[in-house]
Amino acid sequence: MSLQHNEIIYLDHAATSWPKPPEVIDAVVKAMQDDAANPGRGSHRMAVRASRILFDARKKLSKLFHIKNPNDIAFTSNTTMALNMAIKGWLKQGDHVIATSVEHNSVRRPLYELERSRGVQVTYIEGDEVGLIDVKEIEAAIQSNTVLIVVNHSSNLLGTILPVSDIGEVAKKHGVKLLVDAAQSAGVLPIDVEAMGIHMLAFPGHKGLLGPQGTGGLYIASELELEPLLHGGTGSQSEALQQPLVRPDRYEAGTQNTPGLAGLQAGVQYILNETVEKIHTNEWALAQRLMEGLKSVNGIRLLGPELNQPRTGIASFTASNIDPSEMAFILDQYYGIAVRSGYHCTPLAHHCAGTEGTGAVRASVGVYTTEDDISALIAAVSEIVEQYDV
Repeated sequence: MSLQHNEIIYLDHAATSWPKPPEVIDAVVKAMQDDAANPGRGSHRMAVRASRILFDARKKLSKLFHIKNPNDIAFTSNTTMALNMAIKGWLKQGDHVIATSVEHNSVRRPLYELERSRGVQVTYIEGDEVGLIDVKEIEAAIQSNTVLIVVNHSSNLLGTILPVSDIGEVAKKHGVKLLVDAAQSAGVLPIDVEAMGIHMLAFPGHKGLLGPQGTGGLYIASELELEPLLHGGTGSQSEALQQPLVRPDRYEAGTQNTPGLAGLQAGVQYILNETVEKIHTNEWALAQRLMEGLKSVNGIRLLGPELNQPRTGIASFTASNIDPSEMAFILDQYYGIAVRSGYHCTPLAHHCAGTEGTGAVRASVGVYTTEDDISALIAAVSEIVEQYDV
């Protein structure tokens, strides 16, 4: 029997948040109906309204992340593009960069490409079993040619929260720039780029910020000058051959996703109204409830920090006698529960957890997750494990 749309229990928020707040959907529709002109490409009223959408989105994001100048935010299509902009725009031949063993492939693969093509040197700091990083090891790895430290704020597999502020202090002490991957923390954990010493912040619009897919951005500190990833039309200085130096045009070649950014603006406003602190507290409590329930199921091994420790709303696990992909398939097809299995684009983190040979099942909560959703997953996993043990 096929499940109806409204019967799905959605626990895959680490991949993308769903459902979106009604105001996000309304903002996207309104932009497409009323403001669908090209932002920055004309002076007529529709183009001006479209430009206003982008400006308002930048202002709200600046408020959320404590960014002084909204024009220091360049919009992208996702976090991956933002990380590529930062990594490829900053690192040059012979530079040294420090990353960690809990990074996503959106960091690992661009770094590998620059190792291959530019001779960039990369040092990976090993995390422990739960993905925690010793800041002293980061400092010890700094060389005379180290120009960048790249860390994720929270692991998309383990839920581990890295000490970004402490890493920022080390970066400042040694004159090294800090790039933070906020794919799992934007809208979920407090972020203050000034207080935390963050020079570049890559973030998605479609996860914790509750916006549509195809949105994201990169904060670039005003003192940094990156080589643009894209070159082309900006609507400004069209007579010049080179890419404009003015921000954000320098980093935003081509037409922007105005309807998507209208939705992102509405999503950020929703978070500002609710507060990040309230959202994180609720998601942490739901994750704890899920971990407690799964811990009582025979053969289940939980990954990441122990109960009552800091983490985001991610609970990944393995079952001793069931392949993670099979577990996720059964949960979807027979119980209507959406989770994600596999390697989650982070093989290095699986190495930390000791699951590089199997992968894992990841359940992740969001702003609309309920206690009933958590109870349903616990009951389903318990039933599946019991059936396999017979």
